Amino acid sequence: MKILTLNINSIRAHAESFIDILRSGEYDTIMVQELKVETAGFPHNLFDEYGYNVKVFGQKSWNGVATFSKNSIEDTILGMPDYPDVNSRFLECVVDGRIRLINVYMPNGDTVDSPKFPYKLDWMNAFTKYISQYLNSEEPVIIGGDFNVALEDRDIWKPQNYIGIAIAAPQAREIMKQWLADGWQDVWREMHPDAVDFTWYGYRGGDTVGKKQGLRLDYFLANPAAMKLIKNCEIDISPRLANKPTDHCGLMIEIR
Repeated sequence: MKILTLNINSIRAHAESFIDILRSGEYDTIMVQELKVETAGFPHNLFDEYGYNVKVFGQKSWNGVATFSKNSIEDTILGMPDYPDVNSRFLECVVDGRIRLINVYMPNGDTVDSPKFPYKLDWMNAFTKYISQYLNSEEPVIIGGDFNVALEDRDIWKPQNYIGIAIAAPQAREIMKQWLADGWQDVWREMHPDAVDFTWYGYRGGDTVGKKQGLRLDYFLANPAAMKLIKNCEIDISPRLANKPTDHCGLMIEIR
């Protein structure tokens, strides 16, 4: 089974390139973030013919997450339990009756001086509490999505440019590092311990991909039970190179 996570940066604006991914059939499950469309307005008609079941938790103009799978999608939870939130950032489900996936679009937070920054930290702290129940579960649990955190300076092409920016804030990094200290595995980093690579490249600045001016913001975290099943994790740059692309690459894991 191959699972992709991808921030699509508007499912309507980038429907053509997303359909190319569906049409290829390469991925059994696709976790999508930043839909920018409300649930009732999700354009199912564009994607129905490609053989995927779909669960959507949308929001008008902002946020929104969806999970596509060729396999069954069950036990769906829309929104982080016990965390009141007007934003659609969390979709949990079980695919193929065997893998629990938590699809997240974590808050950006803007700058450390922004009124949005406390919400980012509050959301992440609530997430810390929620995922603790799954860490030592015998059930394979995988968290995937756009975390809006560059965990280390090597995950930023030019760290000095991001001083005071929420994605590189020490407070946000410390919360995420605690997840790893607790036992969650940063799958791509575990499999590429010395690599420097990115999952986001901005639209401004010319050929940011060619110049390697990017950030690593997209992750898969796995509990020990899931980590035993994962045999590969790679960045799929093709969505960022498509005609009229999203600003994110995909991130892929392969399950035994």
